[in-house]
Amino acid sequence: MNLRARLRTTSAVWTAPIWIGIVAFYFFYALHLEDPYDEVISGPLWAAQQVAQSLFYFYAFAYAITCGLAVWEGGRLKRDGVWTLAPGRTRFRVAADALAPVVLAGWLILGLPVVMRLIETRLLPTPWALAPLLFGMGLVVAWAVMGCALGHVTPRLVSAPLSAVFVYYLITKTGQVEPVWLRHVSGSLDTSLAFGEQYKALTLLVPFLFTMSVAAAVAVWWLPAARAIQRGARGAAGIGALGVMILCANAASGWGYGDGPVSVGHAPVRCTGTAPRVCIAETGGSAEQLKRVRGEILRTVTRLREAGVNVAMPETVSDSLLNGRNRQHSTQTNWWLPLSEQAGKSGLGMTGVRYGVLLTSVRFPCAFPTSFESGQSADWVVNHDAAMLWTALLVEADKPYLAWRRGEYGSTFQNAGQVLAKVEQRARNARRLSQDKQADWFHAEQTKACSLVQGITR
Repeated sequence: MNLRARLRTTSAVWTAPIWIGIVAFYFFYALHLEDPYDEVISGPLWAAQQVAQSLFYFYAFAYAITCGLAVWEGGRLKRDGVWTLAPGRTRFRVAADALAPVVLAGWLILGLPVVMRLIETRLLPTPWALAPLLFGMGLVVAWAVMGCALGHVTPRLVSAPLSAVFVYYLITKTGQVEPVWLRHVSGSLDTSLAFGEQYKALTLLVPFLFTMSVAAAVAVWWLPAARAIQRGARGAAGIGALGVMILCANAASGWGYGDGPVSVGHAPVRCTGTAPRVCIAETGGSAEQLKRVRGEILRTVTRLREAGVNVAMPETVSDSLLNGRNRQHSTQTNWWLPLSEQAGKSGLGMTGVRYGVLLTSVRFPCAFPTSFESGQSADWVVNHDAAMLWTALLVEADKPYLAWRRGEYGSTFQNAGQVLAKVEQRARNARRLSQDKQADWFHAEQTKACSLVQGITR
């Protein structure tokens, strides 16, 4: 059969308006429901993350539609008596010819949203960033094989739509049930990627081998051989498939919710300067601000030191966007700050950078509670926050600091307005003192705040 005749008769073509409509709807509506277009293109942009996000809604649809169409094509081969004709071609070749348009339809369901996402974000993916797409394309072939086999043993008019619905719910519902390993072997990747991350090979191999082993066992039934050999091959294939499935389930049993193996630190970095050396994510949306960001960090630390605040100049300042899911904490010499987030279009700009430096560099000689607990005295708050607000006023980062504390007070203190007013009054009065007296006042506030909090914790 020539290409034109095959395209005219295949179910993949005359059902195209359905599955193309599904792709268009989920891409332009569901995929942008939480992340509007302006937010998507503003960054941070990481190709592997964007590919994984664009495929999230489409794995189940691709497998379901592929299986349903393959059932229909398999039933048509049976109806036309193709298997009983003279063996001019092998059964595998006949099945491959019939399933090629079906597989292509499944590939398009996965590929179109990826291509559209990369076009709108203007990203050039690396080969490993496309691994989730290639993984899904491989499973489309597996579902086509299983669907074709089902079409040979069931009435296609009934089993084609039912199989599509069944596969869709099988894939989607395994992500909502126990045990957890079911969601990891379903073929719809349960683990999302953060910036700079990509899937480890095991995360893709486990669900791929789980499904592909079943498809391989099904394909053995088409093996042209003597009946005794067929029986032996089918039995061995079934046992082999079961063994592979058990191994895959065992490998995934140690993974948590959305916690398949990933590797971090793959995002390209742009750095400048020494002491501190400032590094920012190249595709985080703020790389062009790198020199300005470093200058702001230098000026902020210098201004605090000149005012008598005991802060040390770090050796490196890195963009926290590069941290991955296993966050590294800042040390005295190596800081992690949200540079891309603050310097980007949706951040606070250089005010946000100064605010990040302030919170990381200013230290007290004692530890304070990380949250307000009911029944515990919070007398230390006024002195602590007045001292911090004074440093924020020094570097012009008082607005974000006050906004943060206003939210904290409102959920804790009945007299939140009075507490905030007292903090502001103490800090602004201190700013009217001479420079030497301001430094003495700051250290006295630190000492008093520590004495109050230590009295609580004794």
